[in-house]
Amino acid sequence: MTIVLLAPGFLFFEVWQLVLCERYLGIKQIARGADPRTLGLSEITAFFWSLAIVAYWIWTLLLLLFPLGRMHGLGLMLVTAAGFTLRRGAPLKWILVILTFEGAVRVGLLISLCAMIWRSL
Repeated sequence: MTIVLLAPGFLFFEVWQLVLCERYLGIKQIARGADPRTLGLSEITAFFWSLAIVAYWIWTLLLLLFPLGRMHGLGLMLVTAAGFTLRRGAPLKWILVILTFEGAVRVGLLISLCAMIWRSL
């Protein structure tokens, strides 16, 4: 049950991820024609972002073990897999749109999970 209590932390991570996506893939970057891979994401930010993504995936898989978070974990995995598939073939200007929609759905799932946790306590 305690693994489910990490949901608020991953909700914060999702919002942080959306902010970073806007910074590196936002309207201003698209208008400039900038390639996000050349914008100089610092090594420390890249390291912690990658570490958080790996932890998020492990947490999502662990959610499948608990009845309270099973459907949310499955939903998070499906949304992420669909978003990754769409992003892989999309042109750069559509990546932000896909990431924003994907992030919004994941944030909604995490808010729902947080509400369920709150009610169960």
